[in-house]
Amino acid sequence: MGCTTAAAFSPPPLHHHQNTNPNLRLLPRRSLVLLSTALSLPSPLSSATVPPPPDTTVTDRVFMDFSVCPSYFVNRTLGDELSLCADSEPLGRLVIGLYGNLVPITVSNFKAMCTGSCGSSYKGTLVQKILPGEFFIAGRQGHKGEVKPPSKLARNTETVDSKAFKLGHTRSGVVSLCLSENDDDDDIKLDPNYHNVEFLITTGPGPCPQLDNRNIVFGAVLDGLDLVTSIASIPTYKPGERIRQYNDFAEFIGDGRAKTARAIWNKPLKTLYISDCGELKVAKPTLSPSLP
Repeated sequence: MGCTTAAAFSPPPLHHHQNTNPNLRLLPRRSLVLLSTALSLPSPLSSATVPPPPDTTVTDRVFMDFSVCPSYFVNRTLGDELSLCADSEPLGRLVIGLYGNLVPITVSNFKAMCTGSCGSSYKGTLVQKILPGEFFIAGRQGHKGEVKPPSKLARNTETVDSKAFKLGHTRSGVVSLCLSENDDDDDIKLDPNYHNVEFLITTGPGPCPQLDNRNIVFGAVLDGLDLVTSIASIPTYKPGERIRQYNDFAEFIGDGRAKTARAIWNKPLKTLYISDCGELKVAKPTLSPSLP
């Protein structure tokens, strides 16, 4: 009886508690050990370090005064000196913060063009294009009222450095070096001493993603966004649909005059120019304002 009772209460066979999943039964003990070890290891993505954001510390500040000269195209005595305009109408001043830690060569060259220490200056030169709702462009070289080719600037190697293109044109007041939008004449660009100093400022109200990764953002307007809005509202030359079609056809057949004709598209109908510019001393570098 004792033996029979013990047998009646003996534990059930082990196979009743085994996992019935056929896939797991096929895994040998070594595979199970390796699988559990792999699951316990941290993911490579979780341990990867996130790259720091671009350094937008404002290391330098410059100012630009903008004016309109009503008599520029009728007064031949002015020559190329727009700064001599007697009936100049001041529009206002922009204060621009520059990101010298991010793109030091671009910032240094732009600052030299504002101070005139490079043998040339933005002072007394035209704003040549305004694209409403997008940006305006200044600093074109070679023609009457435009920038004289600078002779004492550093060679800008940042134009081929991917790190220089990290910032986007996300709002109004973004300042960038024109690369994709540059319209200096080809004969000027072919000069071995050529330096690109053409720049653009976004006017908003929205971003300009078409400019991203193609132009170097090196600063932002710190004061004077109302002036940026005023400049964006100045009327410009807009060709009719038929002229555009003729121009597209001329470009298609390789007629070089098509590019020449497009040079006046989006040109302001008022003589808008940079009447003065220079450097403002920064006592202590500061972070740029947060983007809205």
